[in-house]
Amino acid sequence: MSDLQPDNKYSRHPLLSLLLILLMVGLGFVIVGPTVGFIFAMPFYDGSMMDMLADMQAVNDPAIKLPLYITQGFATFIGLIVVPVLYLNLERKSLAILFTKVEIDIVPIILTIVLVVVFMGVNSVFIDWNSSFEFPEFAKNFERWAREKEDIAAEMTAFLTQFDSIFEVAIAMIVIAVLPAVGEEIVFRGIIQNLFQKLTQNYHVSIWLAAILFSAIHLQFFGFVPRLLLGALFGYLYYWSGNIILPMMAHFVNNGFSVLALYFYQQGTVDYNLEEPEAVPLNVVAICTVLATGILYYFYKYYQRKTFTNPL
Repeated sequence: MSDLQPDNKYSRHPLLSLLLILLMVGLGFVIVGPTVGFIFAMPFYDGSMMDMLADMQAVNDPAIKLPLYITQGFATFIGLIVVPVLYLNLERKSLAILFTKVEIDIVPIILTIVLVVVFMGVNSVFIDWNSSFEFPEFAKNFERWAREKEDIAAEMTAFLTQFDSIFEVAIAMIVIAVLPAVGEEIVFRGIIQNLFQKLTQNYHVSIWLAAILFSAIHLQFFGFVPRLLLGALFGYLYYWSGNIILPMMAHFVNNGFSVLALYFYQQGTVDYNLEEPEAVPLNVVAICTVLATGILYYFYKYYQRKTFTNPL
């Protein structure tokens, strides 16, 4: 039988499935989702369509913030949630298979929240290092391109997270924390990581390949390494637990904590600015590393007795 020949009526080779889901997600997230979001956002903007487009590119008019949130929210919802559901339907599978294989107890849920918070301390070292990374001379053109992408993303993030009201914080939590946590984990852990595992037959390789793709697709290479490590963390939580809920919760806590921390910093409640890529003190990093290692070991031992079955 050919390597690319399906092994039953409905299955296809995992490499073809991987290309298909990437194509579908790309179309949904880059084209269909933003287009639908733009249409829904127009009633919330006092101006013409062309003016709205120009303001979205300039990102300096507070009136464009809500339309941007709406557009981004629809891009994520359609590209990373609706499209994966359609993909799984093509595979004659249900989204429920990512949630119902293993029940989640309260202790792993609590520890997941703690793990993500302490891992931020560990990851701050890599954020600091990666943000100032200098490429070798032969890659200077790529470095300039990557830096431009990074600056654009940073400008957009700073604009969307300059909160003027609790309402904007609530919208940001939905668009920045809830939707990406659900959608990105369905796509990168629930589908892509499982497809890589079918390809490689090695869960470590599949976790890190999915994490590399997860980080690279953001096109922010001066944050590539810390995002890669986050992706791997989410991947191990998913593989060990067998339930997509844990990495979704971890992803939500990571993003939601950042949103709230920025809001409280702007309110003067806390002194540490998460937008600054400065590592926390080394003694804090050491404590966070010990705690994160201990919690990860607990997860490994806790779920060791359970057998992971690939839902795809």
